[in-house]
Amino acid sequence: MLSAGDRISFETFYVRHVDTVLAYVSRRVSQPDVAFDVVAETFARALDRRTQYRSRRGPAVAWLLTIARNVLIDAQRRGRVADDTRQRLQMQPVVLEDEELREIEERSAAPLSEALQRLPAAQREAVERRVLQEEPYATIATSLKCSEQVVRQRVRRGLAALREDYQEEQR
Repeated sequence: MLSAGDRISFETFYVRHVDTVLAYVSRRVSQPDVAFDVVAETFARALDRRTQYRSRRGPAVAWLLTIARNVLIDAQRRGRVADDTRQRLQMQPVVLEDEELREIEERSAAPLSEALQRLPAAQREAVERRVLQEEPYATIATSLKCSEQVVRQRVRRGLAALREDYQEEQR
């Protein structure tokens, strides 16, 4: 999916994951224009570094959310969202109108919340704590009184179910 020269597959990747990244970012950023900038820089970095993705390390969405987390940390440190990667890739800035900002607000939370509610409780908790709250596997396992492997499996299954659910909605 993230091959070095295939922009069409990256577009498919973007369409598949943009709402998840937007929901993740919007839970941490209150202004829709800032959320948009973080999402844009996240995907620019993913495009720029697509050859670094290794599927054996986990699902692509987890890799993408890690990039988003790093962009957010960077933005907090700098006091603004960096656009270095977008500039280097010569991406034109996007100017958002009020209507587009409202759409970002609407899209940011509802799909993820609804999708998470459809997961079994154990998977939902594992995904929320690991992916959204970024808790270490060991911490989650200790509090749930199970092994890290069980938590990893719940996260993996939950993310797979979310991906499948999303793909069904797109058809």
